[in-house]
Amino acid sequence: MSQIATKTYDAAPAKKVAFLGLGVMGYPMAGHLARAGHHVTVYNRSAAKAAAWAAECPGNATAPTPREAAAGVDIVYACVGNDADLRSVVLGKDGAFAGMKPGAIFVDHTTASAEIARELYAQAQKLGLHFVDAPVSGGQAGAQNGMLTVMCGGDAAAFDAVKPAAMAFSRAFTLLGASGAGQLAKMVNQICIAGLVQGLSEAIAFGQQAGLDMHQVLDVIGKGAAQSWQMDNRGKTMADDKFEFGFAVDWMRKDLGLVLDEAKRNGARLPVTALVDQFYADVQKMGGGRWDTSSLIRRLR
Repeated sequence: MSQIATKTYDAAPAKKVAFLGLGVMGYPMAGHLARAGHHVTVYNRSAAKAAAWAAECPGNATAPTPREAAAGVDIVYACVGNDADLRSVVLGKDGAFAGMKPGAIFVDHTTASAEIARELYAQAQKLGLHFVDAPVSGGQAGAQNGMLTVMCGGDAAAFDAVKPAAMAFSRAFTLLGASGAGQLAKMVNQICIAGLVQGLSEAIAFGQQAGLDMHQVLDVIGKGAAQSWQMDNRGKTMADDKFEFGFAVDWMRKDLGLVLDEAKRNGARLPVTALVDQFYADVQKMGGGRWDTSSLIRRLR
């Protein structure tokens, strides 16, 4: 079954692009670019995954290194795991920067630190390239449906140049400030989610302990002020003790680590976020590192 859902694409000039990283997010994101009419060259650490993608998106290409994938293209998109993974595909003799033509743009969809975004932006400037940090929200389903929310930091001209193609996998693609602003906005997003999921976990556990039909309760309160995306999409599966959806606990802990490190630098006080991060550590100790983030409720049962 395809990981790339059907979508109607807006008309945009066809570009030669590369996509680095074909994980649960990158695979469908690259697929939407191809289906929107762009010529895509992909790189993935697992060549078999790249070959599978190319078979699903005929007429496009694979490359054995990021450098070769990036050679001659207009835009390089990437979605990898963390700061170290990002450095590995960008820098060095086989990194994308070594293969990109002058004036080409690197768009990073990894959730990474604002610090590395600024570092790579500065390096790109020295090489006559452009860099946009552009982490995404919307999870695996958003990537498959081409409906991600993308938070960007960088120069307006580079942002404007990459947006038309990126709308193939986005529903919103917004410039929020200078280099690093996209990563900082993603941290705001994760802070909001952490608190919401903990509150929803406590509410559902309380209601079940009180003997309420939580499916019915969620239907009722979901029409009022308690409504949220988390309630609409995860409330009933939390009540049913099902956690095979979306964003994994291991990745959330990585993201919250970035948040808490940045808070130490800027002096922000995040007592609830720090507490929920430790609650996620408890879930990991329970063997739930690959459960989705709504599994916080398991601690309360």
